[in-house]
Amino acid sequence: MKVAQLPASDFEHYLKNYLQKVPDLTLLKSLEYSRDLVKNLYQGMSPEKALYTYADDKWTPKERLLHLIDSERIFCTRALRFARKDETVLSGYNHEAFVEESLANERSLSSLLEEYNAQRQSSIFLFKSFTQEMLQRKGNANGLVVSVAAVGLVISGHELHHVQILKDRYL
Repeated sequence: MKVAQLPASDFEHYLKNYLQKVPDLTLLKSLEYSRDLVKNLYQGMSPEKALYTYADDKWTPKERLLHLIDSERIFCTRALRFARKDETVLSGYNHEAFVEESLANERSLSSLLEEYNAQRQSSIFLFKSFTQEMLQRKGNANGLVVSVAAVGLVISGHELHHVQILKDRYL
């Protein structure tokens, strides 16, 4: 499924910002595409650049990478629960607190990339396991109604949002 194939009822307006960033690719191809962009961006990054911030209250590239990993885990949990017909309204999460407690800057960039790759591979397996019917199922996360397919595409869009920030403000 591609973003253009998502009915407007599959996602709330707030998510449109992320979905607009996803190229005209299927969900699985979009996960591979954004993975490759992230890996290429980080693989050549110096240790100094990985700890750079352009302002005092902004995240380092390492913190951004772990934010992507944490967010993907949460998005996949939501997708899994919705695909399995769990009708529980899921709460949001405080991404600022997650980053603050992540200790990302104390880790090596290679360990973060290894974790990122493992998480993405797991996400790809998860979304491959869903049937078309499961991809169309919806749930409520943080007060937003969203389909399983839209959640998967938001993973890529959220990542592409952060890739653009890194390119514009860090590199």
